[in-house]
Amino acid sequence: MGRLGENLAEKFLKRRNYEIIARNFSTNYGELDLIARLGGEILFCEVKTRSGQSFGYPEYAVDRQKISHLLKAINIYLNRYKVESFWRLDTISVEINKENKTAHLRWFKDVGRD
Repeated sequence: MGRLGENLAEKFLKRRNYEIIARNFSTNYGELDLIARLGGEILFCEVKTRSGQSFGYPEYAVDRQKISHLLKAINIYLNRYKVESFWRLDTISVEINKENKTAHLRWFKDVGRD
């Protein structure tokens, strides 16, 4: 389910002219699902996918602790690849309806800001 959500989020970003530069960058703090670029901006994107609402909306899984871990993972990426450009952390929420084979995506920008 998670891989499907990431694939849909990748297509969503590409339709908005983002170039995907990495997927599933792994660190001790967790994984960065999608890393994309548009112009001089780097986008780190956490993708959350659900096929029902028994656990709530997908974006609810991106809480303060998750964001803290993602920011540490982003720091590792930035240092490893010597990235000095502007960046932000977004969440793309994917709700999949298995019955009618549709997906609804919501894009939350700058989730790493207080």
